[in-house]
Amino acid sequence: MDEYEQFKTTYFAECAELLGDVEVQLSALSTGSEDPEVLHAIFRAVHSIKAGAGAFKYTQLAAFSHEFEALLDRMRDGRIPVTETGVSLLFRASDILSAMVESAESKTELTGNFGSQILDEISIMVNGKSSAPAASKETVNVATEDTSESEAVTVYLIDFAPKAELFKHANEPLLIVRELKTLGELSATPILNQLPPLGKMDGEEAYIAWQFKLTSKARLDEVEEVFEFVTEDCSLEITSEANLDATEMEEDIPVSEIGNPASPANTPPAAKGPVTAAKVTSIRVDLDRIDRLVNMVGELVITQSMLSQQTSDLPAEQFPSMVRGLEELALHTRELQESVMAIRMQPVKSVFSRMPRLVRELSAKLDKKVNLVTIGENTEVDKTVIEEISDPITHMIRNSLDHGLEGTEERLKLGKPEAGNVTISAEHRGGRIVITISDDGRGINRKAVLMRARERGLISETHTPSDDEIDNMIFAPGFSTAEKVTDVSGRGVGMDVVRRNIQALGGRVSIQSNPGKGSRFTMTLPLTLAVMDGMIVQAAGDKYVIPIPNIVESLRPPKSSLKQLPTGQSLVSIRGSYIPLCFLHRIFHLGGAITDPAEALVVLVESEEFGTTGIVVDELIGQQQVVIKSLESNYKSVAGISAATILGNGKVAPILDIEAIYRISQQDLRNSPLPTASDGLSGVLQDSLARTNPQLATPSIG
Repeated sequence: MDEYEQFKTTYFAECAELLGDVEVQLSALSTGSEDPEVLHAIFRAVHSIKAGAGAFKYTQLAAFSHEFEALLDRMRDGRIPVTETGVSLLFRASDILSAMVESAESKTELTGNFGSQILDEISIMVNGKSSAPAASKETVNVATEDTSESEAVTVYLIDFAPKAELFKHANEPLLIVRELKTLGELSATPILNQLPPLGKMDGEEAYIAWQFKLTSKARLDEVEEVFEFVTEDCSLEITSEANLDATEMEEDIPVSEIGNPASPANTPPAAKGPVTAAKVTSIRVDLDRIDRLVNMVGELVITQSMLSQQTSDLPAEQFPSMVRGLEELALHTRELQESVMAIRMQPVKSVFSRMPRLVRELSAKLDKKVNLVTIGENTEVDKTVIEEISDPITHMIRNSLDHGLEGTEERLKLGKPEAGNVTISAEHRGGRIVITISDDGRGINRKAVLMRARERGLISETHTPSDDEIDNMIFAPGFSTAEKVTDVSGRGVGMDVVRRNIQALGGRVSIQSNPGKGSRFTMTLPLTLAVMDGMIVQAAGDKYVIPIPNIVESLRPPKSSLKQLPTGQSLVSIRGSYIPLCFLHRIFHLGGAITDPAEALVVLVESEEFGTTGIVVDELIGQQQVVIKSLESNYKSVAGISAATILGNGKVAPILDIEAIYRISQQDLRNSPLPTASDGLSGVLQDSLARTNPQLATPSIG
């Protein structure tokens, strides 16, 4: 095994973060940002990738990074203006850089001339002529030291004090000295006041500090970059003087004599108070470790809940210490769970940052002018949710640009600004995250949607649907109003994928459209896929969980409000609207349940696909935060069930899939391979899980 493999793993993880940041900064640049820090940030990211590539001998990656860096360097100091053509070149160079990093990580070979066209374009922009794809040593020197004769010479005084552990982190001060020397005339003074007696020295610790004097045409940020890989392992202070008297540092040692045993012993001057570099407040942890931690905390929550339930009847006056201890355990367990879940939370910025480029490329392809606004990009959500929302957001952005926004001429005729506006926003609301994508375009063409829906048999010729019903038809599988298929749309895929993916996450999507003024898509998603708030209900002695976000209200309807259609469908009249009922005992073949809705309870739930539905259960047990367990990975998929949890008594409770429950009810799947009436669904799951996953099917305590 490669002895540097662990360091390479860290390097590629950092590359992924750096390339993500490059994408964000390039998007800002493309929108006309004049903040000089944008180019500086891109330069630093590419420089860091180049440094690592050189260290691990990824020659092709290092050479390309160098040329990319040279272009950025000239842009940030104003020698090359930042134009639309230049920004486009930066985007394409970023793509090549990403591909080279991916190739190095996967250990796959790229063609020798890979990226040569971009290199030629960079060379023409930098030098006014084409050059060979690989950068020679001389080319590197030109790129790093090519400065105008008119640039001012600055004298930098650098106080550099390595921490003891610097060597242990694979850093070497001598390399820093060599790098500084490439910037100009350098001399150094050692600071020996931390040097211990020879017998107490540790060969793996750093003891000597340095004062450097650098006379250079380099800018301050270029000098600081020399130390960027050791800022966590040193104290550093850099000051500059334009006209320093050469006699002020008469004890300086020429750099050529550093490390020479014949160098004279120096009496070090009093060290200046260095400014300590900011300490890192984060560490890199494999996601698998965090997942295991989340799972173990989930098990702890379940065990704590079981203990609380089993001891709930203990008289407090007889067991005051135990009752108090259990209360504190419950409090600390909840705090621990919240803290662990917070570790997985990430800002949606990682998804939002990809959209400016998408808008930029699509607007050019569609010949439309578009302004993209992002709001709430620092709103945090579980990493697993972030990974799943990218595709839905991408589909909705494409829909807004292609179908929603008018062309430039049409907008001007309508009295609108020539550039259309698309806004993506994110916010926390009621324990969930709400993401909206809105535009100021033409809105949904309801006439065209209705006509296409009737052509496809989605709606009868005699039925007159409401505006909301028409708008929601765009979510039908394969639905499209595009007159021709293009590489942007028209294949009949997209919006149905959006709804399906969001529903798979336990979320909902809705649309509001105002003809002539625009449309707004709203996604409501859980903050995490590990825990959820649920309502525990009971039917025929079995307990089930209904997700709280789906619940509208619960009631015991009077007999006068109940109706039955000739098809057998039961309805309940609530505030003038007839709502279909789903009987849980019928769906899961449960015996002994209350069959009369007037004597049972009806839980009204909302479904994006089917609207409002009433689920008939025996009783409500109460609201509870539950730990979500996958059925597919621990047992097998069960129709009508999205996942499972373990209650305080150690029993498994299925979590209902609202959409599937309604669908099963309507299709009357009474002969489907579901549990028998004598066992009940919870009993079957309990027994099966006990065999396949003992940890999940924890037995009752006591």
